Amino acid sequence: MALIKVSGANLHRIVITPDGADKGKQFLPYGSNQSQYPEDLWQWLDDTQQRTGTRFLAIPHNSNISKGYMFDDTTLRGQPIDADYARRRIKWEPIVEVTQIKGDSETYSDFSPDDPFADFENYEHYIQQGQAGYAPSEADFIRPALKKGLAVGQKIGVNPYKFGLIGSTDAHSGLSSSEEGNFWGKMAKDSTPETKKRGGISPVSSNGWDMSASGVAAVWATENTREALYAAFKRKEVYATSGPRMRVQMFAGWDFPENAAIAEDFGAIGNQYGVPMGGDLIATGEDNKAPSFLIRAVKGPVDANLDRVQVVKGWVDNSGQQQEKVYNVAWSDNRELSAEGELPDVGNTVDLRSGRYTNTIGQAELAVLWVDPDFNSGHSAFYYTRVLQIPTPRNGLLDSLALELDKPPRGPKTLQERAYTSPIWYQSQ
Repeated sequence: MALIKVSGANLHRIVITPDGADKGKQFLPYGSNQSQYPEDLWQWLDDTQQRTGTRFLAIPHNSNISKGYMFDDTTLRGQPIDADYARRRIKWEPIVEVTQIKGDSETYSDFSPDDPFADFENYEHYIQQGQAGYAPSEADFIRPALKKGLAVGQKIGVNPYKFGLIGSTDAHSGLSSSEEGNFWGKMAKDSTPETKKRGGISPVSSNGWDMSASGVAAVWATENTREALYAAFKRKEVYATSGPRMRVQMFAGWDFPENAAIAEDFGAIGNQYGVPMGGDLIATGEDNKAPSFLIRAVKGPVDANLDRVQVVKGWVDNSGQQQEKVYNVAWSDNRELSAEGELPDVGNTVDLRSGRYTNTIGQAELAVLWVDPDFNSGHSAFYYTRVLQIPTPRNGLLDSLALELDKPPRGPKTLQERAYTSPIWYQSQ
């Protein structure tokens, strides 16, 4: 089920339930023909749950083309966000999608100018075929929304944008293929290199080469059952990747044991001494004691090596300004961090003539225990981990080789696949 769109803005919500047919037979799906306002969807979810006992959660997706509506300062009706709206939103929408076929929604260089990895898989086309004039807004992207949520929470007491992160494909072909070399497009009609160039109303219309071979929803669950997966979604212990099957764990705490980053029982230590991704880290009362972050990333068995692990931090300063900073916290190949915290590029092994690469750079695993060097106990903040792979061939390069073209019709030849964890929120006293 999905709440569809307002004036061509993508405001989709994917509604899921862990319950079975016995519950599902008691209601009909809710659609935009009934209402295009998310508050009405949440009311229907509440009413249906009360009536049938069915459990739900809704997942906003493709916020990057929401025309500034998805994470706005006001409701879709133009009303100020109040505590009741914020509580209802975070109750029904505990997670959002950060990456998918129609682009990546983490952030945009206009809003994160100090982040050299901000412009990843940008998709600059709205839903309407042929509409020109893509205009990105901070309200379209995840990182600005997380910062805005902190600011709104300070004013009304509830953070409406306190969400975890997943990826998904949004493929309409029935094929969930998020690998660059096995990408079957969004629709059946753009599933092969020969069919990706399709006509549109205007030259700026998107086609198959604008699509990203992404993404994957990763879940830390106690077992592979509906109940366990749903519980993990609700507590936001989930993360997103742009396609690779990398394994990423993140915990925050105050007193992790020595050598925890290289311990075999990494996850057990993280849960014993800290909180996992999606959780809250409460201030201890000790003056300005900085939290520690226990992070491990392992590449997928058939995937590329890892370039680096980063921690993305957002906070609101004493003057009320929303701030962010990206820290390089672990990396491969014995590179040296500059005094400004910058890291040299890992290199690139992609052979543009064959579309092959080698794992002669990067590392299979990166782990670190990192302490925030700029911590201020009076600033509530969020932290999430971003993991970057070494460069690999993008699907457009592989298509251009198959079609014997000099270059991909659209998009770059290579990319650095990545993962995003759900944030951990530090709550100041």
